[in-house]
Amino acid sequence: MNRKSVFRNVAIFVLILLALWGWSFMRDNSREYRAVDTSVALSQLNVKNAKSIQIDDREQQLRIELKKPIEVGEKNKKKETSDKISTKYPARGADFVFESVRQTGAPYQTNVRQDSALMQMLALILPLVLLLGLFFFVMNRMQGGGRGGMMGFGKSRAKEITKDMPKTTFADVAGADEAVEELYEIKDFLQNPARYEALGATIPKGVLLYGPPGTGKTLLARAVAGEAGVPFFTISGSDFVEMFVGVGASRVRDLFEQAKQNSPCIIFVDEIDAVGRQRGAGFGGGHDEREQTLNQLLVEMDGFGERSGVILIAATNRPDILDPALLRPGRFDRQIPVSNPDMRGREAILKVHAQGKPLAPDADLAGLAKRTPGMSGADLANVINEAALLTARENQLVITAATLEEAVDRVVGGPRRKSHIISEHEKKVVAYHEGGHTLAAWAMPDLDPIYKVTILARGRTGGHALAVPEQDKDVLTRSEMIARLVMAMGGRAAEELVFREPTTGASSDIDQATKIARAMVTEYGMSAKLGAVRYGQEQGDPFMGRSMGAQADYSDAVAAEIDSEVRRLIEAAHNEAWAILAEYRDTLDVLASELLEKETLTRKDLEEIFDGVTKRDRISDFNDFGGRTPSDKPPVKTPGEMAIERGEPWPPEPDPVPSPAGARPPIGAPAYPADTGYAPVPGTDYGAPAGWSAPGWPPAPHNPGRPQGIPVAPPNGQPPASGQPPASGQPPAYGQPPAYGQPPTAPGYGPAPESDER
Repeated sequence: MNRKSVFRNVAIFVLILLALWGWSFMRDNSREYRAVDTSVALSQLNVKNAKSIQIDDREQQLRIELKKPIEVGEKNKKKETSDKISTKYPARGADFVFESVRQTGAPYQTNVRQDSALMQMLALILPLVLLLGLFFFVMNRMQGGGRGGMMGFGKSRAKEITKDMPKTTFADVAGADEAVEELYEIKDFLQNPARYEALGATIPKGVLLYGPPGTGKTLLARAVAGEAGVPFFTISGSDFVEMFVGVGASRVRDLFEQAKQNSPCIIFVDEIDAVGRQRGAGFGGGHDEREQTLNQLLVEMDGFGERSGVILIAATNRPDILDPALLRPGRFDRQIPVSNPDMRGREAILKVHAQGKPLAPDADLAGLAKRTPGMSGADLANVINEAALLTARENQLVITAATLEEAVDRVVGGPRRKSHIISEHEKKVVAYHEGGHTLAAWAMPDLDPIYKVTILARGRTGGHALAVPEQDKDVLTRSEMIARLVMAMGGRAAEELVFREPTTGASSDIDQATKIARAMVTEYGMSAKLGAVRYGQEQGDPFMGRSMGAQADYSDAVAAEIDSEVRRLIEAAHNEAWAILAEYRDTLDVLASELLEKETLTRKDLEEIFDGVTKRDRISDFNDFGGRTPSDKPPVKTPGEMAIERGEPWPPEPDPVPSPAGARPPIGAPAYPADTGYAPVPGTDYGAPAGWSAPGWPPAPHNPGRPQGIPVAPPNGQPPASGQPPASGQPPAYGQPPAYGQPPTAPGYGPAPESDER
């Protein structure tokens, strides 16, 4: 219920009260009589100053019209004269009052008021009506005022996207090219079904978008709604779940009934894990309300009923807890991962959100994309918005590079604690601590270069050193993970080396190092002593759909060896960090002095300070392969590496494809008809995604002398054509990220670690 309807209901209620008060006021014929004390009225009866008298028996009231006016009014106030007075008398004194009236000799009238049958009926029914109205009002509020009011709580709450709503198109989506390509095919099928039906193809019945929060799953659904040109219904998974048994299943049936009446159409269910979790997870068994809702959803998606022309798109952050029957083909034919964008995707997202905002010439969005690895699309949108807010706060006209840098720090670590005052000694400890991280990372050969180090308090941290990778990484080697351990222990080593005692500031560093080392031993099989074995399996919580922890499926002796290997890794990293700082102690002092003076140092400043620091050799204590000897033969070179050696551009430019007469517009051309009112923005693609293809388009170039339909085999040793699937039975390419929903990697495994959460 919105604010306008609340005001309207309150106004109606007030008007009803005013009407009842006015009706009762108009019916009161005693308004012209002045109320006086009973003694005054009796004295006027005794002196026979009464002209006429009326006795109201039910009200126990006496109304007297006097022969001579008398003064009436309260004490200490101005008196007035009146010839009509009224007073009240008790029930036990009725006989005395009547006798006094009779003795006056004046004419008198006794009024005995009797309620009509209608008034008696209203007196009985009105309280009941008020209680029922209150009940209906409360139940309507509990049901959220859904379609059909209170009696329509079993109706669907899906909202239909109309043409009047602001449109989102695929041009507003960046950093998710693969997802856009898959969804564009659905849009093309709805608009051009004949080309697909000629090949016997059918549209996917369901599409599941899954990925981490903030990656643009709902944005993709809004883009489909803006592009499809068919009715689009949107609903949240929580709207199916209510306190009444059977309501969720009823709403599912009503939703699909609406969809069938508007076929072809698209249904979007956001956060489907609220209703689609695995069955049998709870005390209710098969009679659980949520499971009944899921059963009805399964039947509507693929059951005996006809569901032609209804496409279901759903989004979730937890595909691992969804019911297997919901994920099978025939219900969700396509499962599209929407992950965090890579460097190019981040740059494209930043450009989308920077449209319409004044940027200074020094604002480099490409450089900003390199410095924000691991950020989702929502994080990047927040960075641009924070930069605009900071610019407005400082009364500036354009967004500068410094403002963008401050916006990134605010999104990552929170706002600066400008009022936080620390002692000079604690400030010195923080400077050496962050300097230890920076120097240890700079001297390690397998670590990303340090981009910035600061001792400014921000959020819950007292400072941080930020390492930014030159390019996105999906896999890490053992040497790189050990180098991260060395960087994490650099702060503790600096405290011990300089001040001869540790502090509590390294608690988060120790936690991060322990998680990395334990993951190396128990998850990634990087310990030769324990082998390539996964120790500990996650156990699902049947009530929450989350992990209860890891089951100790190994003996106490193996647990002791795991603890020993974890400690050995951390101790080796600690010793390496100590050795680096001891060797370059003078450089550490210079770095700490610069931090105390400037508070923040960038890579350019660090390159001048670390001019004499050389990269150390890798730690070889863990280069044990269990008696297996690695090959001395180097790996083969990639086509890109060979092209660079030959001085050729990479990737090569694709050959242009001729457009036959009568074909649809080429890929990348505007796909809107002239009567839609949409004009393409320069530099923006409102048509198919780059490289998108459909059955019969683009046409394959004719190869003389070869039968049509037989692919041309690539030369021996060359990779297959881009976009072709690998041969059946072949493993996926090495280095590809695991499927979303797998057990998460340990913190630190991934791009851009931020050390020292002080």
